[in-house]
Amino acid sequence: MTRNNVLADKSIDFAIRMAKCYQYLMEEKHEYIMSKQVFRSGTSIGANIHEAIQAQSKPDFISKLSISLKEASETSFWLVVLHKSGMLDENIYQSIKNDLDEIIRILISTIKTSKKNQTNEE
Repeated sequence: MTRNNVLADKSIDFAIRMAKCYQYLMEEKHEYIMSKQVFRSGTSIGANIHEAIQAQSKPDFISKLSISLKEASETSFWLVVLHKSGMLDENIYQSIKNDLDEIIRILISTIKTSKKNQTNEE
């Protein structure tokens, strides 16, 4: 885990959940297309957060986190489709959605704060 970065740590945990969800959908539900989509977008959230940590500038940092937020939105879409199609039961769906919603809230807050700080620095 990363040192003192709640968002990065949560994104790693979420990526692991997405890997397990992907495995479940493939093995138990024999769902091959949407499972790959939610896996890709769900793991991309953390990849972009970790890229942001090494950003070359404040605009680069904000850009990477904004991409992560877009990936989170896509992940939310696929989770809803999987849930409404019966591939994910209510408990699994709600549990994953709660984790994703928390990451989204942190991303939005961090992006807003970073933009505000960037404006104040100019």
